[in-house]
Amino acid sequence: MKYLSILTALLGLASATAIRSEARPKRTAYDGYKVLRVAAGDDADKLNKIIADLELETWKGVAKVGGHADVVVPPSKLAAFNAQAEGFETLTMHEDLGVSIANESGFQAAYAGKADQTWFNSYHAYADHLNFLRDLVAAHPNQSEIVTSGTSGNGNAITGIRFWGSAGKGVKPAIVFHGTVHAREWITTMVAEYQAYYLLTNYGSDATVKSFVDKYEFYIFPVVNPDGFIYTQTSNRLWRKNRQANSGSSCVGRDINRNWPAHWSTSGGASTNPCDEAYKGARQGDAPETTALAAFLDKIKAAQGLKLYIDWHSYSQLFMSPYGYTCSSVPARNAEYQSLARGAVAAIKSVYGTTFNYGPICTTVYKATGNSVDYAFDVSGADYAFTLELRDTGANGFILPASQILPSGVEAWAGVKYLLANMK
Repeated sequence: MKYLSILTALLGLASATAIRSEARPKRTAYDGYKVLRVAAGDDADKLNKIIADLELETWKGVAKVGGHADVVVPPSKLAAFNAQAEGFETLTMHEDLGVSIANESGFQAAYAGKADQTWFNSYHAYADHLNFLRDLVAAHPNQSEIVTSGTSGNGNAITGIRFWGSAGKGVKPAIVFHGTVHAREWITTMVAEYQAYYLLTNYGSDATVKSFVDKYEFYIFPVVNPDGFIYTQTSNRLWRKNRQANSGSSCVGRDINRNWPAHWSTSGGASTNPCDEAYKGARQGDAPETTALAAFLDKIKAAQGLKLYIDWHSYSQLFMSPYGYTCSSVPARNAEYQSLARGAVAAIKSVYGTTFNYGPICTTVYKATGNSVDYAFDVSGADYAFTLELRDTGANGFILPASQILPSGVEAWAGVKYLLANMK
């Protein structure tokens, strides 16, 4: 009877979480496109003007003096770019982006229906991510369940997994992970899922894991931007934002991680142009996903306390703390934050030698207003809040080979393990 009740619950959940997608436009092809890393040197303004004049897509924002820009150049604009960018040092990341996407391993293989380590051998369709979470719960029915954090603009449930230890659920302080905020960052989906998989499957055999799960309750949401993620799999592999319509503009989407109601109105950390990838929205919290995710964090904080929040991103290999909205202010406990980050990146490096840099968001990467880490720390009152930029540093960028999924998950766990062992 117990098996029947579980099966019935899962079947009910499957029907309740039917995937909703848009009518598909023609799939964006990147055949012949190049991705180039261009060093700005001391002439960042000139490089940024070339990028703007040619209306080129960039993968990591505008160039700064001494920095670089990762630029996507279509075949039709390659000659013009080469002529205008002559003199800039250039490294080819993807000779043919279309080929790289095809070689990514994609999500062609059907899910075998078993939540084991083979899951991390390839990327997967969104429907199979939901099935993986359900199967993980089915394998651990007494200490886990499917949880949702509201719905997306297209009506897809923001689905995650909740699990707990010997004290039962709703008792211990919470740890919340968000993955795939930016739709094209597929590695974050897999790494978030690896954390859940590792903790649950090793709970009965690893005393350290058991101590963590007994001490905290975990809420892991591998895909908090389901509409955007689905769109990357059906239409445009490099889509970043959600799929929300913008009044008065034909451009679609808000950057969910510039829309949180925390320092949203501060200038310089997001875009007011609906066509830009870092578009902040018309009002703070006006993305359905942001509203739902913020409400969930606040509810968890009130009910059981929010010990740790991590927002997973790619790429650049960074381990970052508040704040993003300002480069001139840090939390009162910044020394402790940096000590934890320093230990975590050392733990990550000890696994495969992968080097992560660390520091506050604004001074480490760029100014980012309306972001989730600042909200979790300043508004929800999380004891600790971090954001990670996973592999790599630019050799592959967003199109990270599937062979790097498992190593990314394993080394990320080393960093998380350090945090769990050393947070006060």
